[in-house]
Amino acid sequence: MADHLCQAYPLLCERLQKTPLARLPTRVEQHSVSLANRRFNIAIKHDETTSELYGGNKIRKLEYLLRRAQERRARRIATLGAVASNHALATSLHAQKLGFECTCLLSHQHKTPQAARALNMHLAAGTEVVRYGGERAERVTTMRRYLQGRDVSLLPMGGSNWLGVVAFINAGLELAAQVRAGEIPLPDRLYVANGTMATAAGLALGLAAAGLETELQAVRVTHRHVASPDAMRRLMTKTVLLMNRLDADVPPDLVDMARIRFRDEFFGDGYAHPTAAGEQAVALDSQQLGLQLDSTYTGKALAAVLHDLQQAELDGQCMLFWNTYSGKSLPVTAHKPRDTSRLPAEFLRYFD
Repeated sequence: MADHLCQAYPLLCERLQKTPLARLPTRVEQHSVSLANRRFNIAIKHDETTSELYGGNKIRKLEYLLRRAQERRARRIATLGAVASNHALATSLHAQKLGFECTCLLSHQHKTPQAARALNMHLAAGTEVVRYGGERAERVTTMRRYLQGRDVSLLPMGGSNWLGVVAFINAGLELAAQVRAGEIPLPDRLYVANGTMATAAGLALGLAAAGLETELQAVRVTHRHVASPDAMRRLMTKTVLLMNRLDADVPPDLVDMARIRFRDEFFGDGYAHPTAAGEQAVALDSQQLGLQLDSTYTGKALAAVLHDLQQAELDGQCMLFWNTYSGKSLPVTAHKPRDTSRLPAEFLRYFD
């Protein structure tokens, strides 16, 4: 289980520790799909297998984020997200396995099939679920009430700060090692759902650090105030600056070396709002690829792949889809729980 970031930057690895949570490397495979009476090849990076407890892309980030909380001797982990947030659920499950208590500050979202199951899983896991939203003053009051004086380490939404980016620089280097080993051809394009940006930002930097010419397609699945090219560049710039301070061998011009393209055309009407193309991608994936995707993130990213596969000017290019959705089925139903006392009353709407 080689750590490719440590191999590339030993001093950085010595100064920036992580708590091992993920089973790495995740495998890469070539698949064939049928579209419009034609066969197309697609490569898949299987990050749904990062953990038996709860997988997906968030586990790589949590290795660094939870290590920082351990170093600060926190007793409780808190984080933010929407009701069906994969990050919030992954954080709660993995944090509590490490002995932390966990509070998830959750905001409303468009109702999806995953929302009720996520809430039931939080209840089963013992998460402290808090309704978070409203005007700024209300949000500040909520933060103070649930976090102040409780030895809390607050993780960012989506696990997306510079440490989350570092985790996916490591992932980009991991993919580069698999390409060099001949496990898949060099991808011309890599497609990933772009939510809070750390995954896409880190992959673009990791590919650049490895010297790969792959162009990263960051398929936006959140609103512009969450994910934008300018905000991503700032996040990438901050990450490289802090890494270079820890290890001068990290190239200071790494951001300029990254090849990344923002894709906005698959977002649809809003966060968690399904699109026809995304739903078709989820259905095709289930039928032909045997994966479980969601309509909020990975379905929209795969829709971009399927669209581009059929473009004549891209014919013959190697396209890789990075699956960020956990492949672990939740051991709960979507039914309304008998005891709703540990849920905010407003969240009962997701069980209707």
